[in-house]
Amino acid sequence: MAIFYNEETKTFYLEGKGISYVFGINETNFPEHYYFGTRIGRDELRYTTEHNIGDSADTALPGQIHAGGKSYNLYRSEFSFYGNGELRECSFSMLFGSGSRINDFNYETHEILPEKPALSGMPSMRGGETLKLTLKDKNSEMRVHLFYTVYDDAAVVARRMEVENRTAESVKILRAYSFALDVYGNDHDLLTLENAWGRENRPERTHLPHGTLMIDEKSGSSTRHHAPAFALLDRDTTEERGNALGVSLIYSTSFVLKAQVSTKGYTRLTGGINDFDFCWVLDAGETFATPEAVLAFSDEGIGGMSREFHDAYRNHLINPRYVKKPRPIVINSWEAVYFDPSPARLMPIIDAVKGTGIDTFVLDDGWFGARRNDRAGLGDWVVSKDVYPEGLAPIIDHAHKAGMKFGIWFEPEMVNPDSDLFRAHPDWAISVPGVEPCVARRQLVLDITRADVRDYIVEAVSKILRENEIDYVKWDFNRALTENFSRALPAEREQELHHRYALGFYDICERLVNGFPHIFFEGCAGGGGRFDPAVLYYFPQIWASDDTDAYMRTQIQHGTSIFYPLSAISCHTSICPNHQTNRTLPFKTRADIAHLGATGYELDTTKITSEEIGEVKTQVADYKEMQDLVLEGDLYRLENTFESNYFAQMIVSKDKSRAHITVMRALCRPNDEHKRIFPRGLDKNAIYEVVNEEYELKMRLSGAAIMNVGLVINLKTLDQKMPGDFKTFIFKLVKIA
Repeated sequence: MAIFYNEETKTFYLEGKGISYVFGINETNFPEHYYFGTRIGRDELRYTTEHNIGDSADTALPGQIHAGGKSYNLYRSEFSFYGNGELRECSFSMLFGSGSRINDFNYETHEILPEKPALSGMPSMRGGETLKLTLKDKNSEMRVHLFYTVYDDAAVVARRMEVENRTAESVKILRAYSFALDVYGNDHDLLTLENAWGRENRPERTHLPHGTLMIDEKSGSSTRHHAPAFALLDRDTTEERGNALGVSLIYSTSFVLKAQVSTKGYTRLTGGINDFDFCWVLDAGETFATPEAVLAFSDEGIGGMSREFHDAYRNHLINPRYVKKPRPIVINSWEAVYFDPSPARLMPIIDAVKGTGIDTFVLDDGWFGARRNDRAGLGDWVVSKDVYPEGLAPIIDHAHKAGMKFGIWFEPEMVNPDSDLFRAHPDWAISVPGVEPCVARRQLVLDITRADVRDYIVEAVSKILRENEIDYVKWDFNRALTENFSRALPAEREQELHHRYALGFYDICERLVNGFPHIFFEGCAGGGGRFDPAVLYYFPQIWASDDTDAYMRTQIQHGTSIFYPLSAISCHTSICPNHQTNRTLPFKTRADIAHLGATGYELDTTKITSEEIGEVKTQVADYKEMQDLVLEGDLYRLENTFESNYFAQMIVSKDKSRAHITVMRALCRPNDEHKRIFPRGLDKNAIYEVVNEEYELKMRLSGAAIMNVGLVINLKTLDQKMPGDFKTFIFKLVKIA
């Protein structure tokens, strides 16, 4: 990696793994974008702006009579602000005390930093060489600092912004996005991920018309309706070929991302904190920091872009204590017993899988306060004497005697109106005085913008963790924010609530994760309702969906993997008929699909057969054999059930010496056509042993043959019977020469 500045041409060259990001300070002292893509030399690229000749309607820069190609509305901007002729989507807008919203920011200075400065109060990528570019408003003492970070092990650029108020008065920030980028061309597709409970991260590809396409969240969570990410694609880009430019926001609450196609032949990408119902009062001498956006580029299609995000997040974002270490293989109590987690119910569940390799028992909802259902008790983090008269020690000891660690569920950001906490502190809930609040899942949201509420949460959770031998925490978050009012904020700061909520959440995570470094934390939000990079900074994996149906999981996990590594995606094998879809799939298939992530089990093990218990032992052993690939390997998505009757994913070790391929056929059809899959990512000159243990298949093929001729999927059983729907087929590949 390298950051180089050519003083003669006033051009910055940011070079990461296989990429160049180039921009310069133009003749009007404004930062203008030249190029982002496959690595090039340090060529002089100012010529790319010479066609910036507008029309008679273009607004000239202040002090000029005619635009003559010099207009904020024509520049390919690294940063854009309201007013002075910029008529496209701006990345920054503010309000002075006078009522003026006009800025005119220009280059003032820059620094090239060997180490990235820390982002106070928010998660961000770790490490990397960084450029800090400072812009000054011509009309005031306001400053904007743009940060760019590059890495030698991932083709990404991390970007963020800081707004510094050096004036003598308070100002209001109306919009502060993390980045702006103008890309050449106006004939692109945009790939987004649509979210709904039980149907998380469904890819949608849209051809961009002239105008602005926007995805956003207003829910106070990051992924209730859309993931905080999108990708700009060439029209002919596929999974494995073509240019893909991805953007992923490291943020956990309401966001917005926009793609705007101009009439001048360019597409603007911008976004960050959602400016809907947002206004931040910035007092004199203060600085406001935006969350970080990560921009990835690949000329190897959507799959190549995914692998760059995976490497970036594994190497520089996810908690380094756990990111590449074996994950807990859990048996979770939720779908087994729901709100009846008594020792009498749970101990036999633990006993049934003793010795199978499952190493962690997780006690889910229902263990605390008056929590016998979802109507009461939330917020009262004390062990229920009704359910556990002797405390948690007996069930923890039982798990330990079975060779398992112990985990526990919390939802600390929420409160039931029917709880001791709410009765004592009704003002701690986010609500407007005198206005009946909305409830969801019969609960309200605690106001964690308040330090006293955060202190209560940290101490209540810490007390349980200190007093019990706990090695794993599942942290849930089951509803959206609605009333958006804090009784602790003055009226002029009420529109800061969503961002302050995110900062409060990060503060809680920082204190607990660092206060209990031996405990493994997993995120959850009514399934995948808060699956974002900021959560991954603290919690190495996140529950991808409450939908555990293996067929639906092929789609959910496919979409989630576009921006996040498999090791971040928590996946469980559950009972059939499935509790969400009532569908029945083979036990092996459920496990094979769950193995394409951080695996675990969630079912009443006393209700499965002894043969299936034996299968669990085999499944866990198989997973442990492939877990290093899940943690560190390169993912290739070969088929998906949005477009095909088949699902296929392949994980290849970094040195290309091993690979694991999981194939699932959804529906069985008589007299079906022959099917091949075409693996990728292998060493074409190597010889691999290809094995399928179930079908007693073993053959030796070159990497070139495997990738170009393909592998045949024969889903008949050894006695030539049709296997039925949802059959999986596993290939294991080992390089032998």
